[in-house]
Amino acid sequence: MLEKIQDRFAESIQIQIAAADLLPTVLNEAAQKIVACLLQGGKVIVCGDGRSYPNAQLFVSNLLHRYDLQRPSLAAHLLHCDGVLTGYLSQDSELEQIYRKQLQVIAKQGDIFIAFSPLGNEKAILNAIHCANNENLTILAFTGNRNDHTRGLLSDDDLEISMPSNNEMRVIEGHHFCINLLCELVDSLLFNPTSQV
Repeated sequence: MLEKIQDRFAESIQIQIAAADLLPTVLNEAAQKIVACLLQGGKVIVCGDGRSYPNAQLFVSNLLHRYDLQRPSLAAHLLHCDGVLTGYLSQDSELEQIYRKQLQVIAKQGDIFIAFSPLGNEKAILNAIHCANNENLTILAFTGNRNDHTRGLLSDDDLEISMPSNNEMRVIEGHHFCINLLCELVDSLLFNPTSQV
């Protein structure tokens, strides 16, 4: 059992080392796009399916309340996958439309849509990305190595934060780290613009 624990630590560390080589530029671009969106009166709309739903909640909570810095709330909205709507859609076998239906109603041009897709084939996420394209939203996709479906829906103006792993759990862990880093960068750009990002 101890060997298994050490193996998991080693696996996670190796993925983080690889991500440190691959992701700094795209994370910087993502922070810049989020800040530009907020300064122009747009909002950040976030969704995650299944095990990625808590990451979506965390991202929105950090923006609405705070990450580390005490500051005003930032315009962020979580697309929900609970409550009565989920029951209705499930009853009608339309659960894959849950995020698209919400996004279609609240999205405005200039908003940013952030989708967590660690498996790359979550139909509810892919449907929402289709909708975001129709609404001319900038898309920021959190993915892993199995990202062909998601990547195929992104334009040159969109960004992908792809953790270098096929393991869903390690991808979600990496996304969690990137959320924290992005929120730190956004706070720094908005409230301490002279600092180096």
